[in-house]
Amino acid sequence: MNKLVVLGSVNADHVLQVASFPRPGETLHGHSYCVIPGGKGANQAVAAARLGADVAFIACVGNDSFGYQMREEFAKEGMNTEAVLVEENVPTGIAMIQVAATGENSICISAEANACLTPKRLEPHHHLLANADTLLMQLETPIETIEAAAKVAQEAGTRVVLNPAPAQPLSDDLLQLIDMITPNETEAELLTGVKVEDTASAQKAADVLHAKGIKQVMITLGSQGVWISNEGKGQQVPGFRVDAKDTTAAGDTFNGALLTGLQEGKALDDAIRFAHAAAAISVTRMGAQTSIPHRREVERFLIEHH
Repeated sequence: MNKLVVLGSVNADHVLQVASFPRPGETLHGHSYCVIPGGKGANQAVAAARLGADVAFIACVGNDSFGYQMREEFAKEGMNTEAVLVEENVPTGIAMIQVAATGENSICISAEANACLTPKRLEPHHHLLANADTLLMQLETPIETIEAAAKVAQEAGTRVVLNPAPAQPLSDDLLQLIDMITPNETEAELLTGVKVEDTASAQKAADVLHAKGIKQVMITLGSQGVWISNEGKGQQVPGFRVDAKDTTAAGDTFNGALLTGLQEGKALDDAIRFAHAAAAISVTRMGAQTSIPHRREVERFLIEHH
């Protein structure tokens, strides 16, 4: 059985390069329009597969050409696609993304087929969750399915990892089922009410999440690296400085790479460094899945930045 199961979204990313983001009522000229495979779940699954993890993906796509193409691409990446389900008469999820010259992005998403990943659709695939070492999820699929999957995984002794993105409030019932959570500063603030501005406030936010039952809290701090707190003991693991072209999927690449490293038995610090390297490479390239590196690239990067 697959050691890592990723449950999450699949989107067609419609990407446009712009000089800056338009103000309301303003029309700007963009360039280099393209449609790129995306969706947080798919990005994380692809990152894990490319970096050498043994991974199964649970998701819903539409019965459109993009949906069928994505299933084929996932299989080519080497992942188990038995639970990538095709929904009738529904388009694959979409994201409209503007990328500014600074490398920042602005994103609107529409769930479409992702909304069809209900607890009932998940039921025939509970065996994947129960037989995995780790389940990784995000928040672009129905919250009741995320809770149902976390319950099945926890009962089977499968470690549950949540990347709480895009940011939204979460119930204490769900948080109690999570073993490791990986928010960025914004998501950490929404979940804890603590504004994360430095390592002291990062630990304060982590303590709130520990109190809700989560053993490992990893708050990503952009170019500052991450603050990792294990049951109340915290430390910073710095990242790498690179010239960012496009930050789309950097967090997803980090999450997929982190769990790949942990799956291989890397020490937590080494797994984080590995994940930092993968994310650093991804921001120097355009797009979501098009930016995710392969394992040999990450290993070369780590040697060069030793």
